[in-house]
Amino acid sequence: MFQRDEKRPASCAATPRFKGFLLNPKSNRQLNKYLHTRAVSSPWRIAGHDGADFTAAIVIPALAEKESLPKTLESLTTNPAESLERTLVLVVVNNRSDAEAEFRHDNQQTLDWLRSNPYPQLKLAWVDASSEAGELPAREGVGLARKIGFDLALNRLDWRQRPLLVSLDADTLVDANYLPAIYQHFQESSHAGATIPFRHQPGVTPEQETAIRRYELYLRSYLFGLQQAGSPYAYHTIGSAFACTAEAYIAAGGMNRRRAAEDFYFLQQLAKTGGVKILNGTRVQPSPRFSNRVPFGTGRAVQLQMVGVDSSLQFCPLEAFVVLRDWLKSVEQYWNQPGPRLLESAAGISETLVAFLEGLHFVEHWAKLQLNHPGEKQFLTAFHSWFDGLRTRQLLGHWAKNRNFSAELKLVGGLLNWGGIAVGEDLLTQLAALERPQLL
Repeated sequence: MFQRDEKRPASCAATPRFKGFLLNPKSNRQLNKYLHTRAVSSPWRIAGHDGADFTAAIVIPALAEKESLPKTLESLTTNPAESLERTLVLVVVNNRSDAEAEFRHDNQQTLDWLRSNPYPQLKLAWVDASSEAGELPAREGVGLARKIGFDLALNRLDWRQRPLLVSLDADTLVDANYLPAIYQHFQESSHAGATIPFRHQPGVTPEQETAIRRYELYLRSYLFGLQQAGSPYAYHTIGSAFACTAEAYIAAGGMNRRRAAEDFYFLQQLAKTGGVKILNGTRVQPSPRFSNRVPFGTGRAVQLQMVGVDSSLQFCPLEAFVVLRDWLKSVEQYWNQPGPRLLESAAGISETLVAFLEGLHFVEHWAKLQLNHPGEKQFLTAFHSWFDGLRTRQLLGHWAKNRNFSAELKLVGGLLNWGGIAVGEDLLTQLAALERPQLL
């Protein structure tokens, strides 16, 4: 289960002089405050393309990715020249100070390759967080690598527009309309953040293909259940598949430094401060490879399945999402009632729900929310900031169990029927039914 993020002091000595274009005095103050209080900088610097007027920056952490990174960048070159001209592509080549020698060697080869300007059509830059002077501390990882890229990219954006920050991974392919779809989405949406539809690349063996599709079924069925329950946290949290406005990035406090689940916590904070919406019209294709670089996530889930361990795939049943739906409806209905009245309502929904709320000292928190947020809209916003994506996941986790393959398919079939989609108990059929609306 995820643990709550803790604030850490920023390493902000020698904050770089701002080179980009500023929108207005307020943006200037907000940006400078962030750069001086929360941003990381020293000893890292951007090398390569030195432009400073970009509409967006794509940040790509790369750890031992000399084989996959060229494919990712090649896929970006298929996007329209006009979009590429507006977009900084920033690769953060990184490893920890205790990294294996093979990772270090791979990273140095990657840096040499980047210096050769392999794709002139890209506004390509990089950060050396791999050489001795710039290695990540031993306890850090992908969260800090993303943060380095995002924080340094702020200095290269044109703030007269509504500049964007985009998260991608070095083993992920993008469609030819990837950038136009992102730009169009933020022209039309008032939300601070967006998640991008995904479909993992095919597995290299039948076993790997089954493992990655089963993992996708797990992800998509969870999202479907959240959507049917009316949760404001109904979106995927995948590091290679999200974007946000640069202003929203600052308002959310920037990227956290977690070694894993950095995407989950950052998107949750975006949802609280400005909202997250699923983007339509394009997709990314992450790698299906297995990995033990992080304790959970796609690579780890595939790896565990390949060795016959399915503990990472704990599907939630229909009952869990029904409880969540009824609880959220009860909050909307009784938002101006005292806390004990809400617990009484919860008792009519589920004793497990009551025990969960009591463990959170719900009545005390409810009273504080009512005291500080007297209006209905204001109160419900504050409530969902308290009962957030993490607490939602923790509640649903009381029903999540390890199941065999046929039991999972039966469970997902019940979820789909609840949502008005009648399909059989077949992996690919269920995936197609879940994927279709999530890719539109």
